Amino acid sequence: MKYKFHHTKLILGLCAASLCFQPAWPQNSVLPSLGDGEGISLAAERKLGDRIARELYRDPDYLEDPVLDEYIQRLWVPLVKAASARGELSPELQERFAWRIMLGRDRSVNAFALPGGYLGVHLGLIAVVSSNDELASVLAHELSHVTQRHIARSIGEQGKMTPWVIGSLILGLLAASKSAQGAQALIVGGQAAAIQSQLSYSRDMEREADRVGYGVMNDAGYDPQGFVGMFTKLQQAAGVNDNGAYPYLRSHPLTTERIADMQARLQLNTGVTRKTQDIEQAMLAARARVLSQNNVDALRAATNTSTAALPQATTANKVGIGYAATLAHMQLRDFAAAERGLQNLDRLVNGQPAAMRLARLLRAELAAAQGRFETVTPLLASPNGRALLRPELMATAQALIRLPDSSARAEVLQQMREQVQAYPQDSQAWNTLASMLAVEGQHLHALRAEGEAQMARMDWQGAIDRFRAAQDWAKTHSLQAGDHVEASIVDTRLRNAQALMREMQTER
Repeated sequence: MKYKFHHTKLILGLCAASLCFQPAWPQNSVLPSLGDGEGISLAAERKLGDRIARELYRDPDYLEDPVLDEYIQRLWVPLVKAASARGELSPELQERFAWRIMLGRDRSVNAFALPGGYLGVHLGLIAVVSSNDELASVLAHELSHVTQRHIARSIGEQGKMTPWVIGSLILGLLAASKSAQGAQALIVGGQAAAIQSQLSYSRDMEREADRVGYGVMNDAGYDPQGFVGMFTKLQQAAGVNDNGAYPYLRSHPLTTERIADMQARLQLNTGVTRKTQDIEQAMLAARARVLSQNNVDALRAATNTSTAALPQATTANKVGIGYAATLAHMQLRDFAAAERGLQNLDRLVNGQPAAMRLARLLRAELAAAQGRFETVTPLLASPNGRALLRPELMATAQALIRLPDSSARAEVLQQMREQVQAYPQDSQAWNTLASMLAVEGQHLHALRAEGEAQMARMDWQGAIDRFRAAQDWAKTHSLQAGDHVEASIVDTRLRNAQALMREMQTER
């Protein structure tokens, strides 16, 4: 079965919880018992998550974007630290789960938690948030689904159902993604009771994720007011997507109760609410909005900047609109218009370092799209010789691949090696490193890096093919200094990939 990002939250309704249509928690009542979490072990939950993630990595909606990835990670890391400090995230759970966030080109306002510590975030969600605090509230909520082991609890509860009932539920959820009427047609013959039981159970999980997520977000230093702003946006999204029919099919009621309860909770918070508008965040939301589009008409609509001239348009509004228009012009390959947009954007963000950096990255992106790779390296060079941040590093490395021998290549190649050593699951970095190594004539090392990229995406067969190609190359060529060690690593990694492949085949 092919998993689409916009279907995942429905397919996995049995074992994961998504963001939309969530309930508020009861203010003064004890949360109901959700099970003891013994229905599935940590190892089994991680394997289940790996299996699902493998499909998502292969999905064309899966997106690797260094700029947005950095943004999400910047918000995510403080939340993980806060959850650990509060005792919500045990050392064992932190060590054994994946803790990876996957971006999907989906315009719906949603995020979801998967088994084994995987989280999915739709670009549509990033596109509508108006502050870092709003997006952090979503991440805190989804993180709490994982730390509270809701997946294990849910699967333990489902163990009481027959496989036939579970299969019917999955079909009903899939049909609900197309029409409520189609789902209702499947939920007959006694299935409605089982469906309703599972949905009620999901509501209990949402209440707990709300309660824990609020505390985690607050301790991480984010403004809890972001919860209310985010819930308001969810309610608006629900109004667009929900016609009110078949309320028993909703795993989460509409958000009015949740907003009211959050406002009551905020009254007890003595912290100072921040009201500043973030220009950098407006640019990142604009990037997500444009990258989520997949047709020319939508991109052309994004080039319209007329609303930026309205009297009520703030600087953040103007910058966001200008960034979106510039990126859309680039996607449409109207480079002259993109250059004009960049010049205007530079004027708007002048004097604001974070926003200027994003504009500079966008200018490097435009230069690469035009084939002017020689301008990318000096544009993104780090002052004082410091190591490049990941977005700059990836853009610089990809430019150097397409240039003749450059004095900067050796330093950037070393930084790429350090990147994959520190983050071995960074498949995009492995692929870029492989291309750089191939240009340098280090073919054995390049083939190994290609295999590591496939390992990071859990494509065991792809990894086996690359590692075998590396072995074949080593057998037919004279090995240079250091190649013998690399060949030994390839042999070990091939055995690892083969073992994982056998394990996956046994599980089927």
